[in-house]
Amino acid sequence: MAKAPLGAGCFWGVESAFRQVEGVTDAAVGYMGGTLANPTYEDVCTDRTGHAEVVQLDYDPVQISYEELLRVFFDIHDPTTLNRQEPDYGKQYRSVIFFHDAQQERAAQKMKEELDRAGRFPRKIVTQIVPATDFWRAEEYHQRYFEKHGIAACRTH
Repeated sequence: MAKAPLGAGCFWGVESAFRQVEGVTDAAVGYMGGTLANPTYEDVCTDRTGHAEVVQLDYDPVQISYEELLRVFFDIHDPTTLNRQEPDYGKQYRSVIFFHDAQQERAAQKMKEELDRAGRFPRKIVTQIVPATDFWRAEEYHQRYFEKHGIAACRTH
């Protein structure tokens, strides 16, 4: 198994989307990229800890490649909005790829550059590509939130 922590706005919808992807064996929501150890949701929402809401994916590289995960990532959110996804705003909602090794970093940079060159989005991609740090699992009530509440997707209006 391999890991891929990705931030694409509110982690509930990101987790739900990736749980549908064949080859993803687990998805846990949490926080990464900040300065506070063991942050709570309330800490992260202050926009002062530096954490992003992320989904830590466990995946089987035999079934799905890292590049395929990145394609899903770029398809499920707007990577051109800085610190914002739909109605949610703040640094915790930033578009960010946390990489674990040089191969993941190269793949992420390459895909970002290719999508920008191809004009896939109307504006330049602002997704950060940074080294993975400690993953802090979010509170249990955030895990599988949509599944627990019978919600199909995020509301955007």
